Amino acid sequence: MDYRPHYPMPLRALSAIIDFCLVLGGVSIVALVFTNALLRGAAGFDLAWSLEVTAFLLLWTTFLGAAAAMARGAHMRVTEIVENLVPQRARAWLALVIDLIILAMLASLIWYGVSIASHSWAQKTTVLYWPVGLLYASMPVGMACALAFHLFNLVRDWQYPAGWAQNDSDGGAAL
Repeated sequence: MDYRPHYPMPLRALSAIIDFCLVLGGVSIVALVFTNALLRGAAGFDLAWSLEVTAFLLLWTTFLGAAAAMARGAHMRVTEIVENLVPQRARAWLALVIDLIILAMLASLIWYGVSIASHSWAQKTTVLYWPVGLLYASMPVGMACALAFHLFNLVRDWQYPAGWAQNDSDGGAAL
């Protein structure tokens, strides 16, 4: 279920900004890797900084992509066990327990991500001398965005449990 049409304006704007960053990051990764491979093969040299920039972009697009998937309700789930073994009345409570576990996991990833990023901020990368903490900051930033989306999704699912089950397809979701 794509939750984005139901978001308030600040969450819709955040989702749009993340989507733009993902497109920009993905295109940049492809362009950098292609250009560097072309230069290495045709001219015999490579752009030393391209590896560092590509690593930064890959990490940031990975964690922002997780947040974008959370906004779309697109994370993988296996529902066969719940549908076949859990009574109908208990499914809403099981979903709530799972959502609370996800909240705890996101909060711990934010907490430890901030710790790792702050402890490594003084270290510099080899070529560009960027703070290594900037690389590790991708996890708490991406997980904080995912947490914001998940909190809204959790409240929305709890308020309208039957409506979401009937409309749980991505057929009409905007890319």
